[in-house]
Amino acid sequence: MSEKKLKRMWLGSEERQKRFIGWDFSEIEAQYWQEKNSWDYSEIVHQYLKEDMELLDMGTGGGELLKTFNHPLHKTSVTEGWKKNHELLLRTLKPKGVNVQFVEESDELHFSDNSFDIILNSHESFSIPEVKRVLKPNGIFISQQVGDMNGLTLASRVVPHLKKDRFHWHLSCVVDDLSTASFEVLYQNECYPVQKFYDMDALIYYARTISWEFPDFSVENNFHELLHVNEGLTRNGYVYSQQHRFVFVARLTK
Repeated sequence: MSEKKLKRMWLGSEERQKRFIGWDFSEIEAQYWQEKNSWDYSEIVHQYLKEDMELLDMGTGGGELLKTFNHPLHKTSVTEGWKKNHELLLRTLKPKGVNVQFVEESDELHFSDNSFDIILNSHESFSIPEVKRVLKPNGIFISQQVGDMNGLTLASRVVPHLKKDRFHWHLSCVVDDLSTASFEVLYQNECYPVQKFYDMDALIYYARTISWEFPDFSVENNFHELLHVNEGLTRNGYVYSQQHRFVFVARLTK
């Protein structure tokens, strides 16, 4: 595969990403596959979510997953840290009565103490002290997270000299921190789903979209690595990667 062809894919992914909003990978859904987690996050949420609860959904994206819970909108608050999604939420959810808040990287939550009966968090960073502050006593915190090992099998092949200074974002570490902060962990699980890319176009689009896992990635910077990855794709019919997910349900006891 030539550098020129890879550059065309890069430019094509740029055009696709202009349409990217929310957290929607439908642009490449036929070009890659990911094994399902060993749990169903939505099913877990439905076990605890009741109509009369004050709900906060952290990092709601475009509200795609939130909408599937069918919770009363006047009892719903959301946070989002990507400006493009935040603007979308202001247009789509705020007029319907949802409290929409922008959250900076500090993970500070702009809500009063003891505001929520339940807090949901799917793939969003969080500060345990902040979650504890805005959660009511006996309130529920449910989160599905992307762990530190996520995508390393692929990223280490594409980005030379990739380094991670810490490997602290995994289930046992977070459970310990929750327990120290007066949370009772009611449920916990962890898994490493397989991911396969069936063409280089999808791989480039994906790597550009989650750029924090592929630092300084570009065709120019990583041309030789991409050639090696493409050779494996030609032999095997796919490029292999592995994800890292964990989930927990915790109740605030104090």
